[in-house]
Amino acid sequence: MSTRIGMLVPSSNTAAEPLTMEMLRDVPRVSLHVARFRVTRLDTSDEALAQFQAAPLLEAASMLADAHMHAICLNATASCYTGMAGDRELLHLLPQPAETAMLALLEALRLKGARRIGLVSPFLHDVQAATIRVLAEEGLEVVAEHHFNDPGNYTFARFTEAEIEAAILDVGRTPGLDAIAVISTNLRGPRPAARAEARLGIPVFDTIATALWGAMRKAGADPAQVRGWGSLFSMA
Repeated sequence: MSTRIGMLVPSSNTAAEPLTMEMLRDVPRVSLHVARFRVTRLDTSDEALAQFQAAPLLEAASMLADAHMHAICLNATASCYTGMAGDRELLHLLPQPAETAMLALLEALRLKGARRIGLVSPFLHDVQAATIRVLAEEGLEVVAEHHFNDPGNYTFARFTEAEIEAAILDVGRTPGLDAIAVISTNLRGPRPAARAEARLGIPVFDTIATALWGAMRKAGADPAQVRGWGSLFSMA
């Protein structure tokens, strides 16, 4: 019997689903199932923030629940700039067990004892500034950052893995970092994160990867089955 992982993915996202399938390619008896909810822009306007209200997420989750998922994960990161309270509330509303990409990222950083971090994202200036504030509320000090200042969400996927890796390595030059976070599930970050981690010698956690890691843990599947995608998946 396979472990069924359900992912709630923004409608304009073209990176999370194929990259998650790649990470699961050699993992037996774990299957990916996706439902989408409408997201066409990422900024701090009321119209953009309204896309992440609970109702459409719960409707998408209810359809995944029809297929008896072992865990459902929100594969989106808007809470990084709107505040983590929304994700924490959503966990109580989603069919259980449930996870979110951002809450899994915070858990991974906690397990590593990370406090001083680098941040890489595709976000606009104001979204990046809001993200740094939210991470500070969670006890994380962003001491180095790189953002592509892109309005997204569909266009985030246009950045190449080489560009993303270069951004991670640039941030990684800052001394005293405990870890680096690559935030956005429409940025092709998992492979660049794993490669940069090997070069820098510090944890580099990407949110497409943390979504899968967190969902597998909640579903009772061993994340260590995912090999070659960084130290994240070796963490209990």
